Amino acid sequence: MDGPASLPGAWSIGLRRGALELRQFFRRREQVVFTFAFPVVFLALFASIFSDDVKGAGITASQLYVAAMLAAGIMSTSFQSLGISIAIERDEKVLRRLRGTPMPPAAYFLGKVWLVLVTGLLEAAALLLVGTTLFDVDLPTSAGKGLTFGWIFVLGLTGCALRGIAISSVPRSGRSATSVVVLPFLVLQFISGVYISVDTLPGWMLNLGALFPLKWMCQGFRGVFLPESAAVLEQAGSWEYGKVALVLGAWCVGGLVLCLLTFRWKDRREG
Repeated sequence: MDGPASLPGAWSIGLRRGALELRQFFRRREQVVFTFAFPVVFLALFASIFSDDVKGAGITASQLYVAAMLAAGIMSTSFQSLGISIAIERDEKVLRRLRGTPMPPAAYFLGKVWLVLVTGLLEAAALLLVGTTLFDVDLPTSAGKGLTFGWIFVLGLTGCALRGIAISSVPRSGRSATSVVVLPFLVLQFISGVYISVDTLPGWMLNLGALFPLKWMCQGFRGVFLPESAAVLEQAGSWEYGKVALVLGAWCVGGLVLCLLTFRWKDRREG
């Protein structure tokens, strides 16, 4: 007589959870439109308002802003999206029900990873398509810059996703999640060089932004999409890829520690 069939592993269930997360995401039309339109609309606005070349850098404003919008878009699809959605799922007892099933806890998080990875890639592709088609944005052609784009994308997405999971435990309810998550994201965009060029920001503001990954994602992507002449716009006068990797890697490790210390399957009212 055969023994009981073994349950699928965390990786297999995580893939199925990821497929489910994606189906649920694309069924919410308003969320889909906002997620993919956010960086595209802001790129179009800034590229149209600041249509002149950036003085002393040998680049157009659209080339400058495409890097910033890429970084902001990655943080939007990972940090903001997960911080809000997980808080709502906790408030609606979805997490509690999942915790009571035989599903390995890791499978839930793997599903979220697949969600942010696919949506992050699609958002980046949409932004670059609009940038190259409407605003003459030049894409990097060298293998080295392509590789640099890849590791910044992966480290940035991972670090922001882990921070999103961690901050999801801060809101007291699903209804307050949006305000709790969006406010720090909005502030970071202003002090990290997303909307305002870093050469015009006060030094103390840049130093504050340097504590968080968004500033370094913006800087790293500028190094990918801009010529070396544009490095004069940076605070250090260079792209500082070593620091970019160090800070993003540190946030991946730190974000994982925060998740392990703070993540809750039940809300505070349930103990």
